[in-house]
Amino acid sequence: MDGVYFLSILVLIANIATLLIGAILFLGIGAVRGIGVFRNTILKFMQIYALQILLLISAVATSGSLYFSENLGFTPCKLCWYQRIFMYPQVVLILMAYIKKTNDVFKYIFALSIIGMFIAGYHYILQTFPNPYAPCGDVGYSVSCSVDFFKYFGYITIPWMSFSAFLINALVSLMNFKKNQI
Repeated sequence: MDGVYFLSILVLIANIATLLIGAILFLGIGAVRGIGVFRNTILKFMQIYALQILLLISAVATSGSLYFSENLGFTPCKLCWYQRIFMYPQVVLILMAYIKKTNDVFKYIFALSIIGMFIAGYHYILQTFPNPYAPCGDVGYSVSCSVDFFKYFGYITIPWMSFSAFLINALVSLMNFKKNQI
């Protein structure tokens, strides 16, 4: 199994888990019998292990992007660099918060993740629906933003991987900094 396929499997699992947990959390708000207990268990788990989850997602995303560029030779495009700008600092911020045992980092991770998520979403749209007039063409040092290095399971590309990581980090951060604000 090559590294790209392995990372694609991780993203697929993360996407399924995000959908399932999101559905349970959403259904738990209503009067669906039995879901409320499971919802509370998920919320408690997310609160206890939030920093570890965030660190894992950020570290895998960061090392994955470095694997693509340094090991596989995929040249990052301009939008890939912007996404890296919003993901790489998260590893350091979360690690510092974990070491200091503080929860003050959630609002910063949320902000970085939301911005990164919009960039990754835009990038994914450019890849899915290539536009010759898009502002991210070949820029000398990088490839076009619409270059599709691979596509697994019919939808998983590098921008989708990035989008998924930013989405999970944004959701975990939101769940925790809202709790800490109350």
